[in-house]
Amino acid sequence: MDNNGSQEMTVPVEGVAGGGTAYGFNDAEPLKQSTDPSEVPTADLVNVWCMPNTVNVGSQETPRPLEPINLLAARNERESFQIAMRPKVSWAASSPSGSVQVQCNDLCSSAGDRLIVGQSLNLRRVVPVLGVPDALVPLDLPVSQLSLFPGETSVIWVSIDVPNGQPPGQYEGEIIFSAMKTDGGGSAHLGKHEKDQLCVELNNCLDIMEPIEGKPMDEVVERIKCASSSLRRILFSPSFSEFISTNGSTDMMEEDVVSNLSLRIKLRLTVWEFIIPVTPSLPSVIGVSDTVIEDRFGVERGSEEWYEKLDLHFKWLLQYRISPYFCKWGEGMRVLTYTSPWPADHPKSDEYLSDPRLAAYAVPYRQVIAGDDSRESYLRKEVEILRNKPHWKKAYFYLWDEPLNMEHFDSVRKMASEIYAYAPDARVLTTYYCGPGDAPLAPTPFESFVKVPNLLRPHTQIYCTSEWVLGNREDLVKDIVHELQTENGEEWWTYICLGPSDPHPNWHLGMRGTQQRAVMWRVWKEGGTGFLYWGANCYEKATVPSAEVKFRRGLPPGDGVLYYPGEVFSSSSEPVASLRLERLLSGLQDYEYLKLYESKYGRDEAMGLLEKTGVYTGPERYTLEHRPIDVLRGEVYNTCRSS
Repeated sequence: MDNNGSQEMTVPVEGVAGGGTAYGFNDAEPLKQSTDPSEVPTADLVNVWCMPNTVNVGSQETPRPLEPINLLAARNERESFQIAMRPKVSWAASSPSGSVQVQCNDLCSSAGDRLIVGQSLNLRRVVPVLGVPDALVPLDLPVSQLSLFPGETSVIWVSIDVPNGQPPGQYEGEIIFSAMKTDGGGSAHLGKHEKDQLCVELNNCLDIMEPIEGKPMDEVVERIKCASSSLRRILFSPSFSEFISTNGSTDMMEEDVVSNLSLRIKLRLTVWEFIIPVTPSLPSVIGVSDTVIEDRFGVERGSEEWYEKLDLHFKWLLQYRISPYFCKWGEGMRVLTYTSPWPADHPKSDEYLSDPRLAAYAVPYRQVIAGDDSRESYLRKEVEILRNKPHWKKAYFYLWDEPLNMEHFDSVRKMASEIYAYAPDARVLTTYYCGPGDAPLAPTPFESFVKVPNLLRPHTQIYCTSEWVLGNREDLVKDIVHELQTENGEEWWTYICLGPSDPHPNWHLGMRGTQQRAVMWRVWKEGGTGFLYWGANCYEKATVPSAEVKFRRGLPPGDGVLYYPGEVFSSSSEPVASLRLERLLSGLQDYEYLKLYESKYGRDEAMGLLEKTGVYTGPERYTLEHRPIDVLRGEVYNTCRSS
């Protein structure tokens, strides 16, 4: 993976702040007589310590003792932790404190089984956004080189993906840190890798700047900013700073650097028999704006490049146990949603919709790409094909986002009636947080909200309500569920959007890690059978892939954005995950642990486990520390594993 030359201070993400104030730098240990990394142990030059994945490790995080890492993971599960680094002294002549090489090896069991670096074991650099650690930029493996800055804590996110068929057992390995001698007499030649990277970066600048003739002034300005940012990345790359970089790889062989002076973190992972289901128990459907993709990447709707971009995003998101759907908003919050951009009779559609990792899929009400067929003819053809597929049970229609008045509700009913004419067993999903404002269904707003199923029945089967409405009143859930006819296939799902706000669980930037992970604890405890989130890539419009990412005005920071374009951080087109997306995944895996425990001992016992461990009691009462999560997972492991 190619990620050379990204400096935190030059990454074009709105409000990126990496610290760098040098506060706390003088509270380090006394300066050693020598700071030559070839003579002094790495531990004397830099503090290295480990943190749980629920902690937001800021640039001013203070060092802690380094301890071995012991993790537990089921098969088909991803477990992660963080490694923080903070220089004690400077050992470089240039502006950074110094450069550190990070090397990891395969995790091995006593039986000879392995978890392979670059496949199961991956490292990513944590990049702050608006001063909050959030973006996870991939590092080269098995060896990477990073720059550390005075008075600033840098963080690596370590992920271990355990394959379905991995033999259970204990796996052990090391992550090795070696301070590198970078100043004075460093190599100045460029290797083939560096030349290739330089060529890519410079070509990117040309691609950005060449087509500006005749463009609107605001677009010209944006392209100039992007080109400047790319050039700045090049100037700060290893090629121009004695091979010191933030995320770059190094051509040095391990025997050249790793020695008895290196610092070694021992890593032990216990893999147990339980297999996290390939198909998630909870359908978590999350929107991806096709308009944002079209604008930023300059692809025309329906073109080959358009399909390629949507395909890239869809397949990348499946690893997070979510069921993506693409969406385009229309007039009055009418929304076109679709999981497959291809027609139902296209082989790619069957590939998408049959994927066992997909728990639910959206069927478009009208054509995704304009054609000759009428809407009615198109809808009939699509439904007739899909109804004869085994995956039809995963299908739903999402037609309108949050209807507010009788006209909106009537539109939902009219569209649903057209669908039922061709598929009486179709499922329509409707999101809402209130009843019709111009025709109250009951004396109070909440009572009117509760009565919405009476207004939409039989034109909706999935009633998807906002968690914001409940506030901290979990007891109100029974009032909502009481109105549903579950015996007739009606379901209750929930969603978050804008609200609820702190201290309730959500995925806003800056919320606690456990608060973000608690979104799925709440879903499990309340008993919803599905979950929806409105957008994963809904940042402000841009027309260049590497353009600065800006959150939408009027929304809490991070709302509607769970990942970033890869081009913002490097020449890679692979999306860059946020910490919040990783915590979403952890929450969905916790959901499967609770489902397993419930299947063995009943729901009341599982509820008791969630509460007695202190993990989650209610939307304002959940753990702020990571330890209770490990206790809960350990209890499931100890009581549910094979004897």
